[in-house]
Amino acid sequence: AVGAMLLAALRGQLTGEVLRHVVRGTTQVTGMVFLILVGAALFSLVFRGFAGDELVADLLTDLPGGVTGAMLAVMGIMFLLGFVLDFIEITFVVVPIIGPVLLTMGLDPVWLGVMIALNLQTSFLTPPFGFALFYLRGVAPPEVRTAQIYRGVAPFILIQLLMLGLLAAWPQLATWLPDQVYGK
Repeated sequence: AVGAMLLAALRGQLTGEVLRHVVRGTTQVTGMVFLILVGAALFSLVFRGFAGDELVADLLTDLPGGVTGAMLAVMGIMFLLGFVLDFIEITFVVVPIIGPVLLTMGLDPVWLGVMIALNLQTSFLTPPFGFALFYLRGVAPPEVRTAQIYRGVAPFILIQLLMLGLLAAWPQLATWLPDQVYGK
């Protein structure tokens, strides 16, 4: 932000009106994110108040396949949620509910964090609400249809899913370097 302001000032484009517009936009976005955080915290409190976290813990621990089954279910649900929710909502609503349960089941916290992050990264590409899709729609020529953009990101979604599979099969891809640096 500071670099953009300096560049605008050097080009002579930093006026009071531009600065007011930028500050107003930044305030609106910050306010929206803050409201999401407050809503997520309230949801989490109510969910825990009604013992929803215990229900989720029982559900995940009773799944067939043990830890593997629980991890597959969580990753699948997070992937599907990425189609309709932004990564912020998933991070602040879903992760606090499923994270402690999966860690209690014995999963490596670094590996779990990388798996969740990679899965959430996929939500940037999944229609209809992926951030990258909105960006592409904004910069694409008018003759490029939205359906073409959706089809165009399909190979990248498959690459993300392939990486999730590789990381699930070889957790050392995520844990080796931290283990070397911090010891295990």
